[in-house]
Amino acid sequence: MSSSVPLALFMTFLAGSATSLGGFLGLWVREPGPRLISATLGFSAGVMILVSFVELLSSGMQRIGFGLGHVGFFAGMLFMYLVDNLVPHSYFAEEQRSGKRKDLYRTGLLVALGIGIHNFPEGMATFAGALQDFRLGLAIGVAVAVHNVPEGLAVSTPVYLATGSRKKAFMWSFYSGLAEPAGAALAALFLFRFLTNALLGWVLSVVAGIMVYISLDELIPASREYGKDNHAILGAIAGMAVMAVSLWLI
Repeated sequence: MSSSVPLALFMTFLAGSATSLGGFLGLWVREPGPRLISATLGFSAGVMILVSFVELLSSGMQRIGFGLGHVGFFAGMLFMYLVDNLVPHSYFAEEQRSGKRKDLYRTGLLVALGIGIHNFPEGMATFAGALQDFRLGLAIGVAVAVHNVPEGLAVSTPVYLATGSRKKAFMWSFYSGLAEPAGAALAALFLFRFLTNALLGWVLSVVAGIMVYISLDELIPASREYGKDNHAILGAIAGMAVMAVSLWLI
């Protein structure tokens, strides 16, 4: 473990604060460019998929073995599947395209709640990665931060359009982003004191499953929703390429 707990928590806080950045942008850009958002979502998916397989799952299997590593991986995917079904959420663009704009304030609050719950395990993922290795935590943090920006837009835009209050719109996006460091803090409090080499292997494998699920179920479909299919796949390939180079150089 080459990173300290304070550094891991700080990196998670920075990743979560990107939601606030998106919320701030949402106060000034009422109709975010679909190509830009599509590209960033696809890019983030590519980053998270490559990091999950090349770093997280690989490190997990080195500690607990091939079979148990994959058990943890699919357990992480199953966990996110259950979260998705219990607390479904959507991006604001999906609400716009379906014509459901009658209650924008309620939409914004529901999206904030859903994104907050989905951000919780992402905070644990960033913390676990940073605790394992600085460059791994940095890679995960960048990936999470990139896709947190449009999530912040998804929260602040409907609230602002419904209330006209920039402060209220920004604060709701800020609250949803706090789930990232909250997840990291929970991991630090309850996992760190019991963290053995085997437990870390389980955590890394489970986190890999969580991140792959988020990429396949949330980021890539949302990227295709905003743009064309080729935008999504090209963004994902670019994300994988950039992260591969960055992991090699860092």
